[in-house]
Amino acid sequence: MTRTRTILFWVAAAALLIGHVVVAWHSLVVWRFWEDEAFNLTVPRNLLDGLGYSSDGALSGSTITPFDPRISTGPVVLLPVAALLATGMDPVLAARLVPLASWVALLAGLALLGRRIGGRWAALLAVAVPLAFTASAGVSPIQGPADLLGEIPAAALIVWALVVLPRRAWLAGLLVGLAVQAKLIAILALPAFAVALWVLSDGTGWARIRDTLRRSWLPLLLVAVPTLLVELAALLSLGVSGFIEHLRALVSFVRSGGQGDAATTVLQKLGTLADSWSLPAALAVVGAILAVSLTVFGIARRWHTATEAERLVIAYALAALIGALAFVGWWATASRLPLWVRHPAPGVFAFFPMIAAAAIWAVKGQPGRGVVRIGGVVAASVLAVIVAAGAAVHVASSFAPRGHTLETQRAAIAPLMDWVDENEVEWLAADPWGAAVAPIVLTGAHVGLFDAPAMAGVPRLTGLPCPAETLVDAGLYRICAAP
Repeated sequence: MTRTRTILFWVAAAALLIGHVVVAWHSLVVWRFWEDEAFNLTVPRNLLDGLGYSSDGALSGSTITPFDPRISTGPVVLLPVAALLATGMDPVLAARLVPLASWVALLAGLALLGRRIGGRWAALLAVAVPLAFTASAGVSPIQGPADLLGEIPAAALIVWALVVLPRRAWLAGLLVGLAVQAKLIAILALPAFAVALWVLSDGTGWARIRDTLRRSWLPLLLVAVPTLLVELAALLSLGVSGFIEHLRALVSFVRSGGQGDAATTVLQKLGTLADSWSLPAALAVVGAILAVSLTVFGIARRWHTATEAERLVIAYALAALIGALAFVGWWATASRLPLWVRHPAPGVFAFFPMIAAAAIWAVKGQPGRGVVRIGGVVAASVLAVIVAAGAAVHVASSFAPRGHTLETQRAAIAPLMDWVDENEVEWLAADPWGAAVAPIVLTGAHVGLFDAPAMAGVPRLTGLPCPAETLVDAGLYRICAAP
């Protein structure tokens, strides 16, 4: 029986590995390079061109904008991209290899946490959950693990912070600080770490609180270090007055999420999250209820009798529940934010797999063969089937035909790139924001927004008919004279 289980485990592990490779490969070289990726790429490109840590400012007046608050993907992601670009590598590959490496780190960390929590099957389930999740729908997606975005790198750093937390809390604090400088929203992970430190602290009552505070001050200090260094660099670069304006713009961006009032409701947000799995929403909801219920049951049953090893698992399980609640709760109640599942995605990638692993742990420790034990096994099995089915559907969807791929994009951009080089064009205006942004960046020109005053008289790139003279027509895109 043991040998059969071992064979089944390795067959499932191999299938899961193949599924991840398929999705990663399509994300790296098949799926189109889209506007948020392209806008982020302007920062490492400008850095190498001697313009400092600056974006093209397409959403900030369409001028070179140092430390642009509209670039919420941070230097922890973009500086390594600049290093790869400096080698002369293709810009899309340079842009996407860094997030893809973060995806590998995320999966490795989840496998390690899953094994600590509930053994090898829990590890397998934890690694499968990110493959069942898909944030590719909507106008602001995560197409795949290689997108030049900060959500997956932030999630990977949060997971590895949890890995090192029991023995090196200071390092966990530093990793969370780096996660914040991968994606600002990672700051919402702090309550999860506070709860985990409290569970791992010694004593009871006020004694435990004092021990928690003693353990927390250095990690909390180190959380702030990466951000302080970035802001110090901004101060030295911008000067005092420019730095004050930068802080005001950053605060405004954080408070608004960079959006207007989307007037969304909690139910709409939760419905969007349920739809962001590669299965019908009803099955996703069933899986979530099973995972959370089993995890809470496992914590409650062991809370007063936990061994040292079980206390670590309880710390992880509670951190996962609190972390998931922080990300999803913030997004769901922020009515000004649109229905973009990208916003809570770092928490989904980091904490949802841990909840699934904790559900397996809750069942494994249940003694006997009574109704509770059998019910738990059935519930955990249903959860595993739901996750496995979602992962399989996601992998299969990677092969679905796409009208617009990186290959078609490159083919359409080639004549535009030649025209930009021949005419030494420095700026192009995107008309409108969206699909026109990535082609501009890939031509090598700076990208502005067509209605910005700074873009008056600048040629426009569009997929629409030209309102004025057509300067070059590549079919999918064309460059028009400024009207």
